[in-house]
Amino acid sequence: MRKLKCGLIQMALKGETSGTPEQIRTQMLEAHIPLIDQAGEQGVQVLCFQEVFTQPYFCPSQDSKWYAAAERIPEGHTVQLMQGYAKKHKMVIVVPIYEEEMPGVYYNTAAVIDADGSYLGKYRKNHIPDVAPGFWEKLYFKPGNCGYPVFDTAYCKLGVYICYDRHFPEGWRALALNGAEYIVNPSATVAGKSKYLWELEQPAAAAANGVFIGAINRVGKEAPWDDKMGEFYGSSYIANPLGQIEAQASYDQDELLVHEIDLDQIKNVRNGWQFFRDRRPESYNELVEA
Repeated sequence: MRKLKCGLIQMALKGETSGTPEQIRTQMLEAHIPLIDQAGEQGVQVLCFQEVFTQPYFCPSQDSKWYAAAERIPEGHTVQLMQGYAKKHKMVIVVPIYEEEMPGVYYNTAAVIDADGSYLGKYRKNHIPDVAPGFWEKLYFKPGNCGYPVFDTAYCKLGVYICYDRHFPEGWRALALNGAEYIVNPSATVAGKSKYLWELEQPAAAAANGVFIGAINRVGKEAPWDDKMGEFYGSSYIANPLGQIEAQASYDQDELLVHEIDLDQIKNVRNGWQFFRDRRPESYNELVEA
């Protein structure tokens, strides 16, 4: 059997949004490091953090100060730091941060680091919301241009899909067709109508594509969300290819969720549900002509 021990870290913001991006980055990294070490001690093989994990979810504001939160990939401090921890613990780490490609060009990105500390590449969030109230992401992020890469890590074939992406089934399918076995979806999602979808969409995508999915959300309240739409509700989880949630974190606590999955289940499920065999891509042209 091909077993894979997965880790997801969900966390509330450390510090205040009134602080500088540099101050907040320092506090968030300091808070994550003990949990990263715990993951290593527990034998986690693939670890993922929440969306833009070193910062608040700053998109409810329209404040250019947050451009200073962006870092280069892989040259920036956070990715370099995580390369050291990946090598230390022989652990694949997915690092979702705000990326600066060049001055004035920014992406919502996840860097993927292999278990020997080497940088494998990145995924840039493809679908960028710009809706009221509070999702002004187009001010901060350019739509991704990396396609749907799958990373051949030391332990599995890994895909990444970021937050709002999860509402678009095409990307899940593209990642599965590209060979992904385990797909992580780092998110920053607040209470409201998305709470119902949180435990609906990713399990459905896991079943439709015969993959495992790790869904990560942050916890707690961050200004100005507490004045608008409520709080981040955590509840990070891992869903299997049958669409079942196998393990789930708390609603409101900083937490490292560790769970072992059986990658052999992918083949078993796909042999029973022949969704890939029965696809009719030649009949789908109208879906991409608009």
